[in-house]
Amino acid sequence: METDQPTAAQKNRAAQQNRPLEIDTLVVGGGQAGLATSYFLSRAGVEHFVLERRAALGGAWQDRWDAFVLNTPNFSLDLPGMPYVGPEPEAFMARDNAVHYFRNYARRIDAPVRTGTEVTRISTSDGGFSVETSDGSWRARNVVLATGAYQIPKVPAPAAGLPASVLQLHTHDYRNPEQLPDGAVLIVGTGQSGGQIAEDLLAAGREVHLAVSMCPEAPRRYRGHDILYWLLQAGIHGPEYGVNALTVGQLPSPAARFACNPLLSGTDGGHDIHLRELGRKGVRLHGHLEAADDGELTFTDDLPERLATVEAGFGQRMGRALDAYIAAAGIDAPEHLPAPADDWLPVASPALLNLAAENISSVLWATGYKLDLGFVDIPVLDAWSYPRHVRGVTEQPGLYVVGLPWLTGHYSSIVGGVGVDAEYVARCVAGR
Repeated sequence: METDQPTAAQKNRAAQQNRPLEIDTLVVGGGQAGLATSYFLSRAGVEHFVLERRAALGGAWQDRWDAFVLNTPNFSLDLPGMPYVGPEPEAFMARDNAVHYFRNYARRIDAPVRTGTEVTRISTSDGGFSVETSDGSWRARNVVLATGAYQIPKVPAPAAGLPASVLQLHTHDYRNPEQLPDGAVLIVGTGQSGGQIAEDLLAAGREVHLAVSMCPEAPRRYRGHDILYWLLQAGIHGPEYGVNALTVGQLPSPAARFACNPLLSGTDGGHDIHLRELGRKGVRLHGHLEAADDGELTFTDDLPERLATVEAGFGQRMGRALDAYIAAAGIDAPEHLPAPADDWLPVASPALLNLAAENISSVLWATGYKLDLGFVDIPVLDAWSYPRHVRGVTEQPGLYVVGLPWLTGHYSSIVGGVGVDAEYVARCVAGR
């Protein structure tokens, strides 16, 4: 549980001998990946602790805005040892309910979690690992990295060119419309956060500008099920039928591991988000933000092409993968009826935009996060700070990783899929 700590006797012995606490395995991160790994380590009888830097459990869900709702339906909150059994499997949890759900999971599995403990350095030492934290040092035979990929908010270079009078927030720090000064709001990025916050602000009566990125739109429901149902089924079981499109080996490049998720929402019972529809409702759509010079912003002049690419993205890759799985597995699923072609376009937006002239007082950066494993002082990270590994087993014996996007497949960082990798890694730890 969250209150579990090394015993007083352990601490006293370590302090008296001026040496670190010793443990078989440390799991770094108490989000869904770390807790799932703890579940399987406990079942295997492996002595371990889970170190969580936050003061309380609940993972990165605690960093979302007030009206945030999970994009994954309740049935997909299939944590190892605790599948969802509530009355609304097709509904979507609000932020605070999700936080409580994961805290309850930690209690249910009796996870040995130590909160308020940030890992600052991991290095090799005498066939094991030296782990330095904000609350003392450890020595462990094994370490499992389960931090997720949402450590450092990404803010692009144009942010430095905005005037001081304009409030800038990354979506990491956005909480509600009342947090922003009066005036119009520019949201940069149209991933899930950008699309959902645009709806949040629009519902509050705010004037919204939206710089369009290349995240694909996708249907909330596809061939008789929520899209997450098919993504989990095809990702986990597809290889059994020779369908590998949603496995990491089929990605076009290592950089694709960090591609944005499909543009969807779990609010109001779950729905699609379409950029053209936002435009019809009054959102001012722009191309990609290229530069900012004081109060003058420069956007690419390719909005029609961007909208077409966003709308075609799902069918070109993900939709084909799901259809291939359904056919190969012999599943009787209704055909998907695509929405009628929509050629609506907004009035051409200028490539140059003056913030003062448009009364834009706030800019929200919906530009995602950077993976940061800089505390790993072991040469196992690639150019993207992503551990080199095979199925979560890194090049360094005893060092493992769970829960990163596309670790082994599309499901690797999704609540309902993280247990697949966690179970395999826990078996490897137990077998050392």
